[in-house]
Amino acid sequence: MSTVTSPRTQSPETPAPPRARLDWRLRFGALSLIWGFSFLLIKVGTDGYAPFQVTLGRLVFGTAVLAAAMAVKRERLPRGARLWGHMAVAAFFLNALPFSLFAYSELTIPSTLAGICNATSPLWGMALSMVALSEDRPTRVRVAGLGLGFLGVLTVLGAWQGFHGLDATGTAMALLASLSYPIGWIYVRRTLAGTGNSHLSMTGAQLLLATVQLAVVTPLFTPFPDHFPVVPLLAVAALGALGTGLAVLIQYGLVAEVGPTTAQMVTYFIPVIATAAGVAILGESLRWTTPVGAVVVLAGAALTQVRPRA
Repeated sequence: MSTVTSPRTQSPETPAPPRARLDWRLRFGALSLIWGFSFLLIKVGTDGYAPFQVTLGRLVFGTAVLAAAMAVKRERLPRGARLWGHMAVAAFFLNALPFSLFAYSELTIPSTLAGICNATSPLWGMALSMVALSEDRPTRVRVAGLGLGFLGVLTVLGAWQGFHGLDATGTAMALLASLSYPIGWIYVRRTLAGTGNSHLSMTGAQLLLATVQLAVVTPLFTPFPDHFPVVPLLAVAALGALGTGLAVLIQYGLVAEVGPTTAQMVTYFIPVIATAAGVAILGESLRWTTPVGAVVVLAGAALTQVRPRA
């Protein structure tokens, strides 16, 4: 569920950012909860609105939060047509496409399954980096983690039972959404690294572009709603303001303070929270293969992140 932009290159004279008032562990827990509950909010939002409308609303509220943060910090949007072109591609793969696919997938699959599918992003990222990033060399441990992770996916889906009871289209959409994230990350790493712009301005521009993309697409496939159910609307607002806007701000604060390796461990808590929320609040059923397979997926994903010692 994360949004990635290019790192900012700072000079040695740049003063260190002020120490955060709230302990990073509390912010880590808050981020896990926000992203874990995002799948529940998507499910509630699609009860009253079309998937494209849910995604568009999510992006509008998320962009508004980042715009407010940029105004407070007096930051400007990046400049340069070439830069905006690259950011438009990043916005598609990191925001517009996966957000829409998750929204459509939850029309036919439970939010618990969508949350677990999201945990496969590190597995897809490992597989893609072996091909696209020459400096990211695979090791035996990471390849073993890749195999273990996809074995966990098959366990979650109940492959030996013929995927009984699962909607193939919805599940495929959720897995494609998870695949879209590492595609976007690799693209960002190749094209937007070292631009000199701040994370906030880059992410604000990225969400703005994704909002424009959805604003163009949504009217073509979805008629304007004739009524506005309150609870689904509140879910969409929370999904955007918290799950997209505030979550991004928390994420980059964590990366700056504790580093990307620790910050990205939030990925392993998201499916646990998504599953608990789906079962406890939405009353979704849970087969034994779901938690067992999820544990295997997370173990494999963790192994893919193991780096060889220098």
